[in-house]
Amino acid sequence: MSAIPSPTPHRFGVHLGSAGASVSVWAPHAAGVDLCLFDAKGAESRIPLVGPEAGAWHAWVPSIRAGQHYGFRARGPWDPTQGHVYNEARLLLDPYARGIEGAIAHESTDGSAAFLSRQDDVDSAPFVPRGVVLAPPRTPAENGPRVAWADTIVYEAHVKGLTQAMPEVPAAMRGTYSALGHDAVVRHLQGLGVTTLELLPIHAFASETHLEKLGLDNYWGYNTLGFFAPHAPYATAAARGKGPQAIADELRAAIAALHRGGIEVILDVVYNHTCEGGASGRQVSWRGLDNRAYYRHLDGQPGVLDDTTGTGNTLDFGEPRVVQMALDSLRYWITDYGVDGFRFDLATTLGRTGNGFEPRHPFLVGITTDPVIGGVKLIAEPWDLGLGGWQTGAFPAPMAEWNDRYRDSIRTFWLTDAERALVKKSGHGVQDLATRLAGSSDVFGQSDPPLSRGPLASINFVTAHDGFTLSDLTAYHDKHNEANGEDGADGSPSNSSWNHGAEGPTDDEAILSARRRTARNLLGTLLLSAGVPMIVAGDEMGRTQRGNNNAYCQDNDLSWIDWALQPWQSSLRATTAHLLRLRREHPVLRPATFYEGRDRDETRRDDLAWFYGSGQGESEQLWHDSSVRALQMMRSLAEGSDALIVINGYGSPASVAIPPDDGPAWRLAWDSAWESPESDEARAALAAEAVSPGSTIEVDTLSMRLYLSAA
Repeated sequence: MSAIPSPTPHRFGVHLGSAGASVSVWAPHAAGVDLCLFDAKGAESRIPLVGPEAGAWHAWVPSIRAGQHYGFRARGPWDPTQGHVYNEARLLLDPYARGIEGAIAHESTDGSAAFLSRQDDVDSAPFVPRGVVLAPPRTPAENGPRVAWADTIVYEAHVKGLTQAMPEVPAAMRGTYSALGHDAVVRHLQGLGVTTLELLPIHAFASETHLEKLGLDNYWGYNTLGFFAPHAPYATAAARGKGPQAIADELRAAIAALHRGGIEVILDVVYNHTCEGGASGRQVSWRGLDNRAYYRHLDGQPGVLDDTTGTGNTLDFGEPRVVQMALDSLRYWITDYGVDGFRFDLATTLGRTGNGFEPRHPFLVGITTDPVIGGVKLIAEPWDLGLGGWQTGAFPAPMAEWNDRYRDSIRTFWLTDAERALVKKSGHGVQDLATRLAGSSDVFGQSDPPLSRGPLASINFVTAHDGFTLSDLTAYHDKHNEANGEDGADGSPSNSSWNHGAEGPTDDEAILSARRRTARNLLGTLLLSAGVPMIVAGDEMGRTQRGNNNAYCQDNDLSWIDWALQPWQSSLRATTAHLLRLRREHPVLRPATFYEGRDRDETRRDDLAWFYGSGQGESEQLWHDSSVRALQMMRSLAEGSDALIVINGYGSPASVAIPPDDGPAWRLAWDSAWESPESDEARAALAAEAVSPGSTIEVDTLSMRLYLSAA
């Protein structure tokens, strides 16, 4: 069959028309590219594409229909010193494939996968996946609930880990896309008060070769095989049996069900690197099409990859067509699946130029100004492993960012410094804690105009998928990653954790009680701070990974949420729901702008004021005395209740004087000393009379309280 030039060579991928399909792939240094079509028996036919036209190889192919399996083969020089590794024997996956069938085989004819990076004539077709042509969705994607940033509560979860052990979900659905839309999942999220489900990567991905040799898998999914296709193993067996079209339909249905339940869906996306690895890694797609064009290389050394991700390769976002690929992918997930936003893994890489990170990089300008992409939630992980990689606070509006400064400050106050406080040693004082409670203006206020980004640019978190869980932060001093097969060398050695006197499991009730209170302090601080809180799935129930702080390869009960809760876990879940309800009902707890520290209408309390435990107003000593560990934060808005947060970070009970003023009295809304807001102690305290300004209260050891002004 002869190729007919496509009228739209810049429209990459395979797109069905009324009597065939347009096909286009970008490979500017190739000498020729063939489209390879496979029939139901696996027989291959090849169609030479037309090109290159501005680097694109393209054609209109009348014979293509939905369900067609295909790939590419590229011809060109084999000159690794110049960055070229063309090999026509390698079947290559379309970077724009919307459906993917099969996986990278663990073994080849010679017993290893290394042949994928060699120059030889071994046909790789039996060992690599193929693209599958999908029909357009029959109906448009359903619109999400469009939750305002000020009302957003992010819940980071793994598709499989969230429901694999959830008894209310039918066994055949557990751990799948379908389970995400099940009533039990929606009810859990609604009951907590979560608005936004952030999923760890669901783009098709592959495991690293070193994990395959250990008999492990890449569980988290940060190793992308395709930016347009959902990861097939997350679909039900029934959908997988029907093929990629059914897998896509299952995911769309799950997102639509979450939307109907008022829950947004954000995808964690990995555009910074691919699963092809380093120079000696696989050749399954981009590398075989054009290694020199798709990947970053050192200046003047086109044969040496520039790795800013720690994975062996980095996609080159200085190349317009790479930027286009990422933008096209983002639009596709929004328009065809109804996705409500994205969290960009190692986002500094996506803004790198030849001179380092640039906030006005074309990709960042593109996603923030595009009429489709710019209208959804955009979150940056604002660092990578390259020079100048830490860029927290530097991303352009309206992007939000993971705030690692928040994580470190809260852990320091409630964990490492709290441990020191019990033996009457000084720590870091309260200045950093106060800055994080108020929205991290030191990080996100350095905008133009100043303070224009506001606290909602800060995604506040204490834990994330990598690192200790919330419960493990209180139970382990050291990481315990032996199951990962790397002799404990993987995972961060710096956790700012506190085991409360025993490493791991213990029967000592005093230690267990102290751990539970610390977990409540961490949660309370997170959910009462200005900014957008992110909870890791299971933290609200005390999930443990038994001290593993890098469970990226643990696809087992170490990572899955255990829904068989002990009483203390149910109490922690009730505490989380109580705090989120308070946040939802009281705008003073979720401000959209930075506080100015003044009375805005001259009739109420200052919008933000700080006090010692004695009730005295702030002074320079409060912020610079490392021995101070009691703090009061008063907030006020023009409408609604005022809020007073009282913190006792000392290793003993403290008498705290409520700040004296002419404002209304205070009612206790929450105390971290309570095991549960539903306990008899909590019910009695909530029903007690309001506390007048100037009164003295007794605050328990290492605890915090929230008061709201009485009507």
